Amino acid sequence: MKYKNITNCNFKDFNTYNSKEINAAISVIRSGKLSSFIGNQIYGLKGGKYVEKFEKKLQSYFKVKYAITVNSWTSGLICAIGAIGIEPGDEVILPTWTMTACAAAVLHWNAIPVFADIEEDTFCISAKTVKEKISIKTRAIIVVDIFGHPANYREIKKIAKKYNLKIICDAAQSPGSKYFGKFSGTMGDIGGFSFNYHKHIHTGEGGAIVTNSKIYAKKMKLIRNHAEAVVLNDSKKSDLVNMLGHNFRMGEIEAAIGIQQLAKLNIIIKKRQYIAKLLINKLSKLKYIRLPVIKKNCTHVFYVFSIVLDDKIMDKRDVIISLLNKYGLKKIGKGYQNLHLQPIYQKKICYGKKNFPWSLSKNEINYKKGICPNAEKLHSKSFLSFGISFYDLNKQDVLNIFMIFKKTWSKIGLS
Repeated sequence: MKYKNITNCNFKDFNTYNSKEINAAISVIRSGKLSSFIGNQIYGLKGGKYVEKFEKKLQSYFKVKYAITVNSWTSGLICAIGAIGIEPGDEVILPTWTMTACAAAVLHWNAIPVFADIEEDTFCISAKTVKEKISIKTRAIIVVDIFGHPANYREIKKIAKKYNLKIICDAAQSPGSKYFGKFSGTMGDIGGFSFNYHKHIHTGEGGAIVTNSKIYAKKMKLIRNHAEAVVLNDSKKSDLVNMLGHNFRMGEIEAAIGIQQLAKLNIIIKKRQYIAKLLINKLSKLKYIRLPVIKKNCTHVFYVFSIVLDDKIMDKRDVIISLLNKYGLKKIGKGYQNLHLQPIYQKKICYGKKNFPWSLSKNEINYKKGICPNAEKLHSKSFLSFGISFYDLNKQDVLNIFMIFKKTWSKIGLS
């Protein structure tokens, strides 16, 4: 197999929609019931028939007792943190190497994000660093299964048990990945997934929360649907702690599409893993890079294809990206995220101008540069990300990608 014109790699966009999704959406539209959520004590929390069916399908697939659909995983995080009873001034540990919504959801409840470093190889939160960040105000850990690979849950759960901490699993990028046979998103008190565009499966916008706790499920359903106004018949006053609610509801069209998308998840994962394996086999022929790792007893579903440059060539990162783009390879990014270095955390100003919610705490919360050395080095110097999730790649595409890298390496004298 020969590579084609590598100055014009027009990879096919990732799109698994077909007549099944189209017909599902049309059926909802013809019914005239695009949502059945209302401010009713009994039926208002359930949503329509497609929302209920999608939630049951999610429960069955991920082997959990409860699944609650939402309009985004950001909303799901807000529901999850509210459900576990986080109080103003409490601290929640999370990785700095993640999407901003994780920390914003903590701030939503007037709690304080405490950022932990990541593992160099999986990019998931470092259990060792989590332990170092615990204070008397720590109440929970948000564990992010980043890029499609699960975190080290055995060690994290030991820490959580010792210090009586709740675990929220952010598997937005990792639906279907497994850790010792259990699905990402299901190994904590609450977990969840994202269904927005370019995720493994998508409904346009959307997400789902999963839990095995009846009380957490009930609280999250309340938060999803104007909790302060809609109360379950059997609710007690104690259930209404942190029950400020929102409209985080998923519509019937999204749910109907989600049912069809979920049925395709296993096929999507298998193909993504196959393409990633081909990429790893090809790119491993190049010097001075580290490719994605898959830890023992874990599976990887490859939302992002990670590439780490060796110390010897880190200073060439900008040149490498420029050449890769020039030769036709797009969706190559440098770095990922260091949330603790964003202005909101550097200035510690969120609500108003008076240092709130940090002013609630007597603890000195440190967001200084240097507190997360692995994440900081990767972001500023050595990390490259290839947006594998944007494309429906085939063998020929993999060969073209390899040849682009090979040509780039030759150009800068690395071959």
